[in-house]
Amino acid sequence: MATTKITVNSNGSVKLEGDFEIVDRNGNKYDLGGREIVSICRCGLSQNKPFCDGAHKGHFEHDAVAFALPPKKQ
Repeated sequence: MATTKITVNSNGSVKLEGDFEIVDRNGNKYDLGGREIVSICRCGLSQNKPFCDGAHKGHFEHDAVAFALPPKKQ
């Protein structure tokens, strides 16, 4: 199985790379046109949701720095 890499970009989208599929809440697959890299909107401004169209530029700030989640609740 190929690896999927998810990158949270500062001030922007979430980039998906590798072997993945994206489905809607009913389980229907989005036709990605053979793409192996797509960007998902985080700001809510894209006219092409769930995909990023660059509308965030100058309107969305988040410094993406990795951190450890707290322990899972039992």
